[in-house]
Amino acid sequence: MKLSELLTNSKTEYTVIGNTDIEVSDITFDSRRAVGGTMFFCLVGSASDGHNYAKSAYDSGCRVFAVSRELELPSDAVVVRFENTRQALPYVSAAFFGRPADRMKIIGITGTKGKTSIASMIADCLSRSGVPCGYIGTSGIDYAGLHFVTKNTTPESLELHRTFRDMLDAGVDICVIEVSSQALFNYRVDGIEFFAALYTNLSPDHIGPTEHPDFEHYKSCKKHLFSLCKTGIFNSDDDYFPDMSRDCSGKVVTYGIKSGADYGAKDISPYSTADMLGISFTACTPTGEYAITLPVPGEFSVLNTLAFISVCDTIGIDTKKVIVALRDMRIRGRFETIPLFGDRLFVIDYAHNEISMRTLLETVRTYNPKRIVTVFGSVGERTKTRRAGLGSVCNELSDFSVITSDNPGCESPEGIIDEIASYFSDEGKYIKITDRVEAVRYAVRESKPGDVVLLCGKGHEDYQLIGKEKVPFCEREILLDEYARITENK
Repeated sequence: MKLSELLTNSKTEYTVIGNTDIEVSDITFDSRRAVGGTMFFCLVGSASDGHNYAKSAYDSGCRVFAVSRELELPSDAVVVRFENTRQALPYVSAAFFGRPADRMKIIGITGTKGKTSIASMIADCLSRSGVPCGYIGTSGIDYAGLHFVTKNTTPESLELHRTFRDMLDAGVDICVIEVSSQALFNYRVDGIEFFAALYTNLSPDHIGPTEHPDFEHYKSCKKHLFSLCKTGIFNSDDDYFPDMSRDCSGKVVTYGIKSGADYGAKDISPYSTADMLGISFTACTPTGEYAITLPVPGEFSVLNTLAFISVCDTIGIDTKKVIVALRDMRIRGRFETIPLFGDRLFVIDYAHNEISMRTLLETVRTYNPKRIVTVFGSVGERTKTRRAGLGSVCNELSDFSVITSDNPGCESPEGIIDEIASYFSDEGKYIKITDRVEAVRYAVRESKPGDVVLLCGKGHEDYQLIGKEKVPFCEREILLDEYARITENK
């Protein structure tokens, strides 16, 4: 595609130095991939500035550059100057890949908690019901039997449009995306008209030097999604629902357990088996009432299911066709149950802040386990404010805790653990084990009949960030390995 054609379709203001008749065969924001034929976008990030690598890209053969400040490059370089290259990237990317999102039903999901659960539920249940659906989010990219790892919950706009193109070519025309506040802040989804956008809930999170400066900024970024959609679907039980829905650009649809929602629930009843904590209820929808049984517990699971049904109705999928798939629903790393010994339950979950941990612990408590044992830590270098809440809520609601590491990065893991432990009122309620592998093994060895053991914070992740290195780590494998050791020695 010629640069002139790309720019004509970019819908952004720019100035050009050089000949726009040049052919562009690819776009990149990684200088290591900027070679002959590519257009190199110089993006400014929190840790690096792409402008500093433009000369290196030129030396590798690249001749087309998107910049937001003056650069000294040889005269044969074609330089397109935008006010903000990151803001221009989604429009240029969409044009380069033939605007694939315009031919798809894109469902965006945002909120503090529940994004991954709802997005995974939609993609999994639709696909298993014969409706091809793609997924982009915390757990990676999934479509047509393929899986790819992603660096961010919502990838950079270039990668999004490349993925939409690949999905469309593979016969997938519905895609559900987790839309993070950082993605909205950094323009990654600008220019996409979402067929529907869904709001789960809001609470203070991702506030810090490299994230959002304050809660109002965090909230306004989330709210921006609903200026980009044809239909906004909102959890009306959430305190911030009136504010989040006020300026929605499309039709407003609500779901909730409290009265008055378009999609509601009644007859909610928890149940349990030897290898499962579940919940059943009747979903009350504009198209009828449906009896639903879920293999996961809690009212949050009811809300997630109501969100799922509201999305299906909005897309035009027959509810009767897809709710059958809910019975076998499993979301990796989200209340993922692993029964061991026949008389106790281990749960892998992504709960990593005070609110998600409290919700998890209070939900499990309603099933009256003999003990709740919680294995958890907190990430290093950022979101330090989470530690007080995590320590306090586990002190209050967990019978015993194993405080351990959770992606400490370059911060002292012992220091993080000590800080969390300082919020416990009784030293007898916890043990500190820095090595998370040993912490998981300890929890298996010391578990007792009737226990529910919660392994929190890692969820779907298959690594630990220690220093600057990603070390392979799979909680599921460690659990099963320790169980095998114990049973073999009996």
